[in-house]
Amino acid sequence: MSKTIFITGATSGFGKAIAEKFAANGYRLIITGRRDHRLQELAGTLEKNLSARVLPLKFDVRHRDEVKQAVASLPDEWKEIDILVNNAGLASGLDLFQDASVDDFDLMIDTNVKGLLYMTKELLPLMLQQPGGYIFNIGSVASKYVYEKGHIYCASKFAVDALTQGMRIDLLKKNIRVTAIHPGLVETEFSLVRFKGDAERAKKTYQGLKPLSATDIADVIFYCASTPPHVNINELVIMPTAQASPFYIDRN
Repeated sequence: MSKTIFITGATSGFGKAIAEKFAANGYRLIITGRRDHRLQELAGTLEKNLSARVLPLKFDVRHRDEVKQAVASLPDEWKEIDILVNNAGLASGLDLFQDASVDDFDLMIDTNVKGLLYMTKELLPLMLQQPGGYIFNIGSVASKYVYEKGHIYCASKFAVDALTQGMRIDLLKKNIRVTAIHPGLVETEFSLVRFKGDAERAKKTYQGLKPLSATDIADVIFYCASTPPHVNINELVIMPTAQASPFYIDRN
């Protein structure tokens, strides 16, 4: 039987690219997201173009009951899960702490931290029944550097980094590999979401340089997943050549 990968936040960006990469390499896919029309469209495309087997699940990782219900709804044939990619995440707002919205605080913590916790906690019992497994947590360079106006987003990604390390330790004797992927500047919907639909402001984030693409990140995750079972890549910090850190960017 083909291996099965479970991807949260699969309707755009990293999640969509990861789904396409693994489908092209024969994996079965469970894809999740909040936008049902995008989920169904992606599932149909992967099935038609790549002959992939796809199970779309619409739910919001922020809501524990929805996560529990989604996992409980898995048909028996889809319960053998080999890889979990905790990709669902976002930034909301870019304001000084004293001016920032508490609603934005809640949205980032609930999605980036609690959503990852809910999802992993529910799926681990299934993954532990398999001979080995792999968890990928999508972090950010914001898990390594704090920058002005980044406060809560950085805090949430620092949490992802710490949780990844904790999972790696606690799952050591369970033969579960755990990897954190920390991307730098990647041109996806990320900035559009952060700036709440302000396309001009989002576009300026990537001006003057060639950023990474979602496909670049998908390729890296597929490489990690393809290493021998005795190899665990604990973390990868990935930036475009024109970026050395959030503070040093070559814009020509």
